[in-house]
Amino acid sequence: MHFAKSISGKTIRLTDERWVHIVEGHPEMAGYLNEVLLAIDSPDLVVEGGNNELLALIYKRLDKLLVVVYKETDNDGFIITAFFTSKIDQLLKRTIRWKR
Repeated sequence: MHFAKSISGKTIRLTDERWVHIVEGHPEMAGYLNEVLLAIDSPDLVVEGGNNELLALIYKRLDKLLVVVYKETDNDGFIITAFFTSKIDQLLKRTIRWKR
């Protein structure tokens, strides 16, 4: 199990099972485990998702963002998924929760 600290100070967990699920669904994510945790620890931007989740965004490449979707509970939180996207404009239309 891996952990990161969100901008609200909560410990966000990433289980080994969830990491395997992410890499199986998004093979391009293999090798980016540390960057996924870094996106939670030190995002460039955090926006709201559709079902009370948060999206931590980090500019990893010039044309793509690394998006890490996570939920926070009263005590902690957990990572749901992570992926790269070039649909930056769509993400910037969401409600911004935090910005570097």
